[in-house]
Amino acid sequence: MPQTPGTANQALAAAPQSPAAPAVGAPARRLAWLDALRGFAALFVVFDHLTYYVLQHVRADVYKVFDPGLYGVFVFFMVSGYIVPASLERKGSVRGFWVSRVFRLYPLYLVALVVAVVLWKVHLGLIAQTNYDGKTALLTHVLMLSNVLGTQNAIDVIWTLSYEMAFYLLVTALFVTGKHQRSSLWALVFAVAAVALGGVLPMTAISRTFLGTQLVAEIADLLIVAGIALAVTRSWLPKRIGALLAGATALVLVCFNGNWVHPFEALTILALMFTGTMLYRAERGDYPWRRAIPIAVAVFVLVIVAGRWDGSTWNLWSAVGHELGFRQWVTSVAAAGLTFAAGLACRHKKVPAVFAWLGLVSFSVYLLHPLMVEVFRRLSITQGPHPLPVQLLMVAVFLAILLVLCWLSHRFVEVSMQRQGRRLAGWLDTYLGPDTIRAVPAAAAPAGPVATVATAAPAAAARPSPAGDEAAARDQDGVRVGHP
Repeated sequence: MPQTPGTANQALAAAPQSPAAPAVGAPARRLAWLDALRGFAALFVVFDHLTYYVLQHVRADVYKVFDPGLYGVFVFFMVSGYIVPASLERKGSVRGFWVSRVFRLYPLYLVALVVAVVLWKVHLGLIAQTNYDGKTALLTHVLMLSNVLGTQNAIDVIWTLSYEMAFYLLVTALFVTGKHQRSSLWALVFAVAAVALGGVLPMTAISRTFLGTQLVAEIADLLIVAGIALAVTRSWLPKRIGALLAGATALVLVCFNGNWVHPFEALTILALMFTGTMLYRAERGDYPWRRAIPIAVAVFVLVIVAGRWDGSTWNLWSAVGHELGFRQWVTSVAAAGLTFAAGLACRHKKVPAVFAWLGLVSFSVYLLHPLMVEVFRRLSITQGPHPLPVQLLMVAVFLAILLVLCWLSHRFVEVSMQRQGRRLAGWLDTYLGPDTIRAVPAAAAPAGPVATVATAAPAAAARPSPAGDEAAARDQDGVRVGHP
């Protein structure tokens, strides 16, 4: 995403443009098929966590060949890769992008962390031992980078946010330096790195040095916050220095300081996200499909091969476990790619309203369902063996309560705070002046007709987003759903 010094702006303005792409700042339109993918993936992630305590026999059969949690995570990462860079390019403003990110993610994230602590205090939940060192936990969680800062995650699923945040920082650096159009290259680079280095790179290497976990977290937070602060200024040199500083810090953490996610998987995540970005460019008309499709296939082949780094084979039993893990890796990665391809192929068709709506509340599903699972498994009524009909009833009740809570949190926390974020962004543009670097007409929606939601969908999902209020969804903020 854009980029360079004063005189370079003229050259940048000549970059390839899609005739159908709206100008910077034009209101985005919801892409219902992406919402549907989010909603579909959310169900698999909930299944992954809930079936530790109910329908265990179903879980055992499914996990012989497939990992639903991994599958859901990878679908969400590709959705983020497809739409988040589009949001930045459409805005043409680093400051606007980061204000949007903060108000999109942090309000519900902070609410979920507070609820997690309350549940822990009343003995209805866990915070993954982060209570043992509160100051360090605060430092590692404040920027959503806990999984690459050497500590436990207070809520198990927030490990994915570490890689989401790293992607935002990398995308910002590429945007400011004018390297963002090379999405296919970055996808291949990270896929090749996953194969070549995925089992060689160390884990928590920096935090295990003489610096220690807390000091590393302090330094990393300082570098990233300072980098973003510089990147949102209007001067091109501080903007470039800041973006590169924050992006480089994130990349170093991902490669050398991951906690329990192995380097091959971390690099795979980045490869898949940039693959999503490449497919967005192909759909928009900026990149030929005849190149995008073979590269996407090559990336998936490489990341499947990278799965061989998982586990060890010191003895027969670990070898058997490794083969099972690799089988799950292959089927889950392949299924995620095929699911995204199917969504892309059906992008001009109507989408079932229930999936589009579930996509709207998927971030709430992502953050709230593990907290509900913690409560669920401690209720006396859920203990002990139950016949299949009773288990199915418990699952139905769980989902009903979860979706009601997610509807409430989406309406009163997410949408409300996104509205405040847009007001703040507008106020900053008024009093500080816009920081748009170049007129990059990168639409949030590709050229051509946009899929609409089938009848009975909620207003925000069923219609193109108006320029005013629910221009919310507008950025199609892709947020990954994770598994512990």
